[in-house]
Amino acid sequence: MLRVLGNRKRLCNGLSRRDLLHAGGLAFGGMSLAGLAAANQASAQETPQSIDPTFGRAKNCILLFLYGSPSQIETFDMKPAAPAEIRGTIQAIPSAVPGMDVAELLPQTAKIMDRVTVIRSVTHPYPLHGVAFAATGVSNIDVGMELNPRDERHHPYFGSCVEYFDRRERNGRSGDSLSNIALPFPFSSKRTDQPFRAGPYGAFLGASFDPVWTEFIGHGTEQARKARPGFLWEGPEPYVACNADAHFRLAAVDPQPGLTVDRWDRRRSLVQQFDDARRSLSDSPFGATYSTFQKTAFGLLGSTRVRDALDVRHETEAMRDSYGRTLFGQSCLAARRLVESGTRLVSVFWDEYGLAGDAWDTHYDHFPRMKDQLCPQFDKAFAGLIRDLDDRGILDETLVAVLSEHGRTPRIQDIPGGGRDHWSQAYSVVLAGGGIGRGQVIGATDAIAAQVTARPVSPKSILATMYHCLGIHPWQEIEAANGSRFPLVPEGAEILRDALA
Repeated sequence: MLRVLGNRKRLCNGLSRRDLLHAGGLAFGGMSLAGLAAANQASAQETPQSIDPTFGRAKNCILLFLYGSPSQIETFDMKPAAPAEIRGTIQAIPSAVPGMDVAELLPQTAKIMDRVTVIRSVTHPYPLHGVAFAATGVSNIDVGMELNPRDERHHPYFGSCVEYFDRRERNGRSGDSLSNIALPFPFSSKRTDQPFRAGPYGAFLGASFDPVWTEFIGHGTEQARKARPGFLWEGPEPYVACNADAHFRLAAVDPQPGLTVDRWDRRRSLVQQFDDARRSLSDSPFGATYSTFQKTAFGLLGSTRVRDALDVRHETEAMRDSYGRTLFGQSCLAARRLVESGTRLVSVFWDEYGLAGDAWDTHYDHFPRMKDQLCPQFDKAFAGLIRDLDDRGILDETLVAVLSEHGRTPRIQDIPGGGRDHWSQAYSVVLAGGGIGRGQVIGATDAIAAQVTARPVSPKSILATMYHCLGIHPWQEIEAANGSRFPLVPEGAEILRDALA
């Protein structure tokens, strides 16, 4: 069975009638009078590209989301003069930019800091695993929303909104590529317990705006042990190391194993016969959604561009090694291949694997996990991506963003291996390419990285800046299937002009 444009059935126990109406009822082409007015207002507020060359500089975007949230103190906001119970055991090292020290666990990243901008003063009031708050226009978040992707209060994911405006540009046509792909597997699907987490979904735009997910074809090759009170997971961990033959394929539209071209053609013929017999279905909201999904599936199956881009085995061994033979590293390599093939936006999630409360959520065994399972793997992948994009001459047209939900507490828990809890009052975000300046540090925190002392930045301003770089006016509204209109980013967000090139 084909599951096109996101695995909603697998993740959320099936499409509801409302979901189908939302997906089917969207007007892909044209704008309402209200929408036209909003666009005109946005144009009036935004500096024209002829004057502001950073607007629309990015042709595409790679969003790296570190789920669970890394510590600002062990990455990009080192505090070497802080007391031991704050600074911990990881030392600072100089980077390519004088005064922009990074953690010693990031030696490759240190070498490319002259090509990125670090924002050390991101702050908000929600210390939850709110991927939805960090990566959508929703103005607040709570635990109920975090654990319910179908909560009606959610707003569409950043990638879904990019796809919304891209479809409108094309008058609803899918094109021969994709606007919104996410790696390495459907979000929150590899943890041992439920429920699934919210964040990267189309929300009120409908399921057809969910990211197109890939599946990871591979396995871990090194054992990892991860524990929290009452739970223990041990097994091969692909984020630590994966097999040499690892690659990806589209979960949504790739043929089932053994489905040959002539069998696929026969299947398509059969579907056409059903369509001929049920033409009246196309007039219904369900039929409109079905048609959209079906056309996308057949279109992508007829083109090998995306599928070839996902097969990182086409790269040289040296190139694959430069990103690291890990799940995150090979996902970043696939992301570079996808944007080169014409994909507008690629999201790479460092997701939970095996254990809920995993990934960068280091409440327990903080220092061993940062040293062995997290920082070295991120270091090689991120530095490899930035260096590769720059060497190919496409960094300036490719926006790269490293986001997370929040930071971590300055004070270390007195437990074996240490631990840092959630902390949203001050943390770091990294941007590069696509209109972003190079070698910059924006904002500052106090002596223990607990409070912002200069240039507070909302996650919504990060999103507004990313939209700006992609040529999307952030002050527009988006329209739900029922005609309701919502701001792309909430009031108070700003474009970070000091982050731009």
